[in-house]
Amino acid sequence: MERVILGNNGTITIDADGLFYKDLNKLLKDIVLAHKPDKVKIINVYGQRYIGTNLNQKVKVEILGTPGNDLGAFMNGPIIEVFGNAQDGSGNTMNEGEIIVHGNAGDILGISARGGEIYVKGNVGYRVGIHMKEYQQKKPVLVIGGTAQDFLGEYMSGGILIMLGINLRENENHKANFIGTGMHGGIIYLSGKVQDHQLGKEVGILELNDDDKALLLKYINKFATYFNYETDELLNRNFIKLYPKSLRPYGKLYAY
Repeated sequence: MERVILGNNGTITIDADGLFYKDLNKLLKDIVLAHKPDKVKIINVYGQRYIGTNLNQKVKVEILGTPGNDLGAFMNGPIIEVFGNAQDGSGNTMNEGEIIVHGNAGDILGISARGGEIYVKGNVGYRVGIHMKEYQQKKPVLVIGGTAQDFLGEYMSGGILIMLGINLRENENHKANFIGTGMHGGIIYLSGKVQDHQLGKEVGILELNDDDKALLLKYINKFATYFNYETDELLNRNFIKLYPKSLRPYGKLYAY
């Protein structure tokens, strides 16, 4: 079976049907290092884990199918675009690059990310954005088109998390409870209805200022471009800004 197809337009295609995840990831890294292609397309992906993990080259990776856990973990530069859903842990501790998901994504999306950008067209699971942080000049960004399950932005210490709620019905609340629990850095922007009891005790609410609006324009414009929305329509939604009320929300639990 021919696994690798060399294209004439700078694209190399890998057929991942039945390929063990370790073999697939080794093949991807070997191809990128040896051929330095503009794009690698991986077809027939059925749950293989760690695709793009620790990949440090500037390359576009297109995935047709459903990648497994830890897509793009420790990634440092590539753009991964998934034409389907993504499972848990995408962008785990990623440093630089982009992950674009045209479907839904699972739990702990962007866990401990310290840079890079993640865009998800649909919904996401539990504990998304947990332990997101900033590192030197790097600041991770996570944009969610739909809604999330509980503990969104838990223990965030840096970065930007934007949730648009595009697919919510009129007067329907966001799904998540305990939003921002333990948050002690970063910013969360929410569009769509959320009740006070859905928020963690560690976050406060602010109105948007001009800097916030400029930031939303930058990242929502990219989201709209990737998923064929109108930027102005998304920006005209009502947003609130969640911020951490303390840099040490649990300090009294451990202080003597």
